[in-house]
Amino acid sequence: MLRRRSLMAGLAALPALAAPTLAQPLAGGRPLRVVVPFPPGGAIDLLGRLVAERLGPALGQGVVVENRGGAGGILGTDAVAKGPNDGSMIGVIGGATMTAYPFLYSKLPFDPVKDLTPLSLINTGALICVVNAEVAAQKGWTDFRKLVAYSKAHPDQVKMGSSGPGTSSHLCIEAVNAMAGARFLHVPYRGGAPAITDLLAGTIDMMFDVTPALVPHVQSGKFKALTLSSKARMDFMPDLPAMGDFADLGLGDLDISPWNALMAPANTPEPVVKQLFEAIKKVAADPTFVSKLKPLGYDVVVSESPAALAAQVARETPMWRRLVEISGTKLD
Repeated sequence: MLRRRSLMAGLAALPALAAPTLAQPLAGGRPLRVVVPFPPGGAIDLLGRLVAERLGPALGQGVVVENRGGAGGILGTDAVAKGPNDGSMIGVIGGATMTAYPFLYSKLPFDPVKDLTPLSLINTGALICVVNAEVAAQKGWTDFRKLVAYSKAHPDQVKMGSSGPGTSSHLCIEAVNAMAGARFLHVPYRGGAPAITDLLAGTIDMMFDVTPALVPHVQSGKFKALTLSSKARMDFMPDLPAMGDFADLGLGDLDISPWNALMAPANTPEPVVKQLFEAIKKVAADPTFVSKLKPLGYDVVVSESPAALAAQVARETPMWRRLVEISGTKLD
């Protein structure tokens, strides 16, 4: 009887021994701060808040959003770069900050590669090229090829507004001019909103800019969408051509696909990086999260690993360096 009781006790203990060990809370259970390097209310702020809402349950602890806007995302990114590396702070960092800013600014307060630890991509997107629908009807700009042809026949007469020098919208049009031999005239604005106002009024003719700001005007019929800046088409507008459709114009290899990633401060311990990465994968697998980003023109994408994100930054940097050189832009 003693042996039988001992055996049963041993068997009863097996499930407890085999049960997986739950991950320990990060930073001693203190709330994780998700830094959004832009003011509240924009698309990146919405992205950060949607991520934070789901990271909490995935990690089993509190998560708060901290907006640190200013200098095109530099101030917030610098806060992450100089933040604690114990898993209590991460940031939503844009691809341009990692790949283009080192060439747009002669001196950044941080080194994007040395001072940040990649975790994972969270989304990718594209700029959308739109024209004033009324002007387009008058001038026969029924598609992107005809718009490019018109710009060549009428140099500097097609005015392309951007949200500012050195932005993705500016670098995109400089690339189209250089690669396709187009002759669009760049008209920089202090932000996308005033440029959109002038495009609605017909003061300028076209824009390449982020989809959340422009798609509502496409849906209203005020703007006509002609192409995306990415090499491949995107799910949210599957019938809209992308740069890969214009290889005959010399644009087949152009791929301007702005993305956002989650980054931690440098020297974040590997176990913490792994725990955050696994939580990010859970966030990205949430169908509601995916559906809420879709109207913004964002595709949810997770890196294969943190190392894969680091490799992507290294791979894309030469292209952005070349675009900055073509534009001749310096922001300080």
